[in-house]
Amino acid sequence: MPIIEIENLTYIYGIGTPFEKKALDDISLTVEQGEMIGIIGHTGSGKSTLVQHLNGLFKPSSGKVYINGKDIWESKKTVRQARFTVGLCFQYPEYQLFESTVYKDIAFGPKNMGLDEAEIDKRVRAAAGFVGLSEDVFDLSPFELSGGMKRRAAIAGVIALEPEVLILDEPTAGLDPMGRETIINMIKNYRSDTGKTVIMISHSMDDVAGFCDRVLVMNKGKAETFDTVKNVFSDSEKLVSLGLGVPQVTRIMISLKKRGLDVRTDVFTFEQAKQELVRLLNGRGKAI
Repeated sequence: MPIIEIENLTYIYGIGTPFEKKALDDISLTVEQGEMIGIIGHTGSGKSTLVQHLNGLFKPSSGKVYINGKDIWESKKTVRQARFTVGLCFQYPEYQLFESTVYKDIAFGPKNMGLDEAEIDKRVRAAAGFVGLSEDVFDLSPFELSGGMKRRAAIAGVIALEPEVLILDEPTAGLDPMGRETIINMIKNYRSDTGKTVIMISHSMDDVAGFCDRVLVMNKGKAETFDTVKNVFSDSEKLVSLGLGVPQVTRIMISLKKRGLDVRTDVFTFEQAKQELVRLLNGRGKAI
């Protein structure tokens, strides 16, 4: 059974006002347990609005969202359960930090779940370990941390809920290259170590192509495409027409193809490109 099912989801902002706008338009899709899903789309395409429906922050204007087969909005109990089952990190999640210490911030969610102190402590330390925060920072104010460490502390607060689904909205936005790489590696390790479902909104085609299983392309509130990485990024012309692009390495391979080299263009990671170039050079009888 899919962990997430969306049926004919439509959401309209400002119904009955001059600002009325359809943000999501009849979206239907399913996400399986353990999948890594990337969501891409131009600004205003509905990406963030969609994921905020997955843990009950927004209520559909029409349609249904099911988590583990249950309609989120069946009752107050199912809404509350959805918010613990699906953990959501907003874009710039460090803006969510508010407690006096890093430890208290990470512990906030588990405490609200009604867990005992021993379980809370266990979760805080495990979550901090996942994001690479040492216990040396537990007693510091979160506002004393660097930008990248604030981001990690905020994500740890969501991971401490031990959600079945972790949603990250632009988790590397505003970070320098080192901070970005740290966060991306953290997400990869979290997914591989836990087997949990991860959904990531990103403007980085390289990040999405690098480790997602499937990609949802949003456009004007609709699910334009929901398919494998290979199928989505192979149609580069369509992505460009939607104001998007393809991974940098794919652009390089397309350029080489146009220059007459017999290379595949369905290449989305540097490792794939390396293998393809080795194949090409070996085929010409040249030593690597």
